[in-house]
Amino acid sequence: MPLLALAASGALFLSVALGRLPFANWPAFPFDPARMTIEQVILAYAILPRAIVAILAGAALGLSGALLQRLLRNPIADPSTLGVSSGAQLAIVTATLFFPTVLDGYRPLVALTGAAAATAIVFLLGWRQRFEPVTMVVSGMLVGITCSALSAAMTLSQGEYLMSLVTWNGGSLSQQDWSTSLTLGIELLVGLMITALLVRPLTLLGLGDSSARSLGVTLAGMRFVVAGLAVALSAGVAAAVGLVSFIGLAAPAIVRLLGIRTPRGILLLSPLAGGLLLWLCDGLVQWLASTAGETFPTGSVTALIGGPLLLWLLPQVRITELPQVSESVVGRPVLVPRFLLLLGLLPLLGAAALIVARLPDGWMLLHGDLFWELLPARWPRMVASAAAGGLLAMAGAILQRLTANPMASPEVLGVSGGAGVGFAAAVSVFANPGTTELFIGAGCGATFVLFVVSFFANRRDLPPERLLLAGISISAFSSAILSALLAVGDQRSWQILAWLGGSAAAATSGTAIFLAILAIVGLAVGLVLTRWLTILPLGSATSLALGMPLANARTLLVVTAGIATAAASLLVGPLSFVGLMAPHIAERAGFEKAGSRLIASALIGAILMIVADLGARTVTFPYELPLGLFAAFTGALYLVWMLGKRS
Repeated sequence: MPLLALAASGALFLSVALGRLPFANWPAFPFDPARMTIEQVILAYAILPRAIVAILAGAALGLSGALLQRLLRNPIADPSTLGVSSGAQLAIVTATLFFPTVLDGYRPLVALTGAAAATAIVFLLGWRQRFEPVTMVVSGMLVGITCSALSAAMTLSQGEYLMSLVTWNGGSLSQQDWSTSLTLGIELLVGLMITALLVRPLTLLGLGDSSARSLGVTLAGMRFVVAGLAVALSAGVAAAVGLVSFIGLAAPAIVRLLGIRTPRGILLLSPLAGGLLLWLCDGLVQWLASTAGETFPTGSVTALIGGPLLLWLLPQVRITELPQVSESVVGRPVLVPRFLLLLGLLPLLGAAALIVARLPDGWMLLHGDLFWELLPARWPRMVASAAAGGLLAMAGAILQRLTANPMASPEVLGVSGGAGVGFAAAVSVFANPGTTELFIGAGCGATFVLFVVSFFANRRDLPPERLLLAGISISAFSSAILSALLAVGDQRSWQILAWLGGSAAAATSGTAIFLAILAIVGLAVGLVLTRWLTILPLGSATSLALGMPLANARTLLVVTAGIATAAASLLVGPLSFVGLMAPHIAERAGFEKAGSRLIASALIGAILMIVADLGARTVTFPYELPLGLFAAFTGALYLVWMLGKRS
């Protein structure tokens, strides 16, 4: 297989190079631009260094992934799943938009700072759980989504940088000289030298903390050095070529698939596998560009391997704690005063969203003619935001009961990502898609993903923790498809980009009424299915013993959650975390029975989205932040805090 991949990579490279210039006309080394034709300059300073950069960047990411997987004893650890790359992304985007002079000569340092900060947060969240694999990946996912949401919000607010940053975020390997190759080569060489010194301690670390400590390994120092080296390697790649996902995950997996099991062999061969894999992917990208005329950043193509690879690696993930049935299955009595408080907050905040405004002169309360003049534009977005929040919260509450997993939500289980792919499909298929076509496309995508995830849920030997990782895998695959479509740069890209951010400004009176009716109907359906939602967390065996039609129940709940997610996603985009936050807040408020939690989650979701809409309109005045990204940023911060408190 390695020889076949090498031959394919070489053939694709030669196809591109020879298509540009016959071999007899290739320039001799050392290159002298003054004596070369335009075609020779392109070959010498664009095509050749691009191939070298692909090999070196892939090798660095492969080594980084192997180090992280060995350090954490986690086969799905890599810079993408642990939030390292997203931290580097946030730092680069921030510097590009607000401190461009800092990037001149300091780009690697900027990327390293962001990657190190994100990694530190993830490791702190996982430390008290002894770096348990699922905790680390969930922490990395939350930190990564927080960074990505903030990066996207800042990018969308600065239109002049928009397309260049979108392309950079996709991981473009295009080159103009040999400077990037030289930089990556030095970084990789230093990384390999340090890794050679760490092989023995890392081998001992695989024996367990106690055994490694007894054999003289300083655990804290070892973890710091290995994590620092892995972060530096991935940050260097991010600074040089942008975000290239999942090479660090795939390279060690390929090496193990070839039968290599020793730590030394995996650490030394993973760079070779990573370099070869990225070179092959880049060759496919260039071949596609030359034949079909479509150009994609290579990083978005490599991300397509991430989802299927994560699904394949799921059985290897070590689960250290057995899942437990939530105590909330039995539940406490309905808390009437707290229900009344939520019912009072909802119209109060709705009124505030209609009255409070931020104008060039400062904050003010609308009244008189100005209030009535702006009311037709304000009430649809307020009602639509509340309805979308209620729909996502209900979907989250249903999914958490369905999977017996407190971390399940439309976002975490990939349902929102599936809705995004369905939305993109509708944009691509229909010449001028309307709300109906977009809703059908998003609904089909969300429902398909839910059926895939429920397939894993039907497997009795699959713990809820692994089900969560299955959702993350599908979400990664969906995000890769959207990133590839974004990089095309045509009209579809702009429609998808606008949807990714989510905007309540697009809400009309018809949209608002439709979402409100759907939210009421969805809540009514959920209340009808309360008995099923009460029994499902007890497990498949208990559910069947109590006479529940398990397959039909799961199917109906899946369809209900899918429709709710699709409808809400049309307004707020694929990210908001309301579907994860609202049920948790309801639980902490004491709403533990299935029916009461469903109602409370819907009310809390509506409240959260009203507040998010008000914040998106006013925080960065005169610019308006995307609604979904604003909610995702605040929501992810809450979830990181919650995860740390649980630990």
